[in-house]
Amino acid sequence: MRTRATTAVVVTVLLLLAGCSGTARKGGPITLRFQSLAWQEDSIAANKELVKEWNATHPDVRVEYVQGSWDSVHDQLLTSFEGGEAPDIIHDASDDLADFAYGGYLADLTDLLPGRLKSDIPQRSWEAATFGDGVYGVPFLQEPRVLIANTTWLAKAGVRIPTPGQPWSWEEFRQVTEELSGDGKYGVAWPLKEPVSATLNLSLSAGGRLFHRGADGKVTVRFEAADQVVPRTIHDQVGIDHSAPGSTLGSGGSDTLPGFFGGRYAMVPLGFSYRQQIVQQAPKGFDWEVLPAPAGVDGLAQGVSPQTLSVAEDSHHKKEAAEFIDFLLRPKNMVRLALGDWMLPTGTQALRDPALHTARYGWATGTALAGRLSPAPAQTVRGYPEWKDKVATPALQSYYSGAIGLDELRHRLEKDGNLVLARYQR
Repeated sequence: MRTRATTAVVVTVLLLLAGCSGTARKGGPITLRFQSLAWQEDSIAANKELVKEWNATHPDVRVEYVQGSWDSVHDQLLTSFEGGEAPDIIHDASDDLADFAYGGYLADLTDLLPGRLKSDIPQRSWEAATFGDGVYGVPFLQEPRVLIANTTWLAKAGVRIPTPGQPWSWEEFRQVTEELSGDGKYGVAWPLKEPVSATLNLSLSAGGRLFHRGADGKVTVRFEAADQVVPRTIHDQVGIDHSAPGSTLGSGGSDTLPGFFGGRYAMVPLGFSYRQQIVQQAPKGFDWEVLPAPAGVDGLAQGVSPQTLSVAEDSHHKKEAAEFIDFLLRPKNMVRLALGDWMLPTGTQALRDPALHTARYGWATGTALAGRLSPAPAQTVRGYPEWKDKVATPALQSYYSGAIGLDELRHRLEKDGNLVLARYQR
């Protein structure tokens, strides 16, 4: 019995060790697992090429590429953290890090990252991955929301074409979309299946903040005048001007592309990376362009949730994992990742690369917005996921569809929302 019990304990220990992040064979190299969420063909290729280049020059620290999925990453990571099987290097988005950081699942990178990388990425970007006194991710790619426009349609209508230097105001944007509409066609189509992040991030341009942190550190929701500019514009385009169809409010961005190509909508507000789908899917001869999102009292300010690279707290090789991240995010490599994902790099050196300043496919317009991007308003708010899912999403969907008015929207966001947040701040 004693022998069997001892054997069982040994087997259990060996199984647990096998599941731990970062393994090393006796006399062999360290093996780090890198879980990437790259999904576009060019992006997957860029990530795999960089892993191959690292392995070719670092025989003692091998990196194993693991393919993850944006659709299931939160639950998958939570399960792997709790089971002691998390990858060493974790690709995610900054708005998904708070619970993992506060839960002790991610390593504080403050003393692990080299000075070069720390100084190359602006402080405003680091704030997206800073929780409490620690830094739990390296923000490396970011995506502004832009207007993808039918060039022929806008030229025929003779409307003023906005530029990053002279963007449309939200009021002018509403006027233009009304002018472009009629005969069953619409000036804009809003794909708002996920309405919260789009609304909050665009509201920064109008001075909206929504979440307010008091002297005691607790956060409350206040839906003030500046927070109402963007939702009122969308609501009025759908319900009053009829310059935006209500049928797309429950759609994802990709769902609007057939109607856009078919000449039903003059413009669609989309994330910058959607340009790749447009290049691949647009009919031959379809002329399109990238325009900046409308500006408010705070100009072209916009909230973003950068993609991040983190290190698991359970990794036995945090130093080596951080060194791989540093390699992956060298300026030229960061450009390769940005081009592969059709997004913008956070690094100041990478942003200077000529490939990101070409007029083709709107790269120059997107790059011109980089200096106005800051962390999404909800970035460090504990309880935000529940507030978003249970309160804000249904409230905004009801408001945009015309089922409730502005006063009821405020009531739900503030009263119901603050009840949710209070539970996380006791």
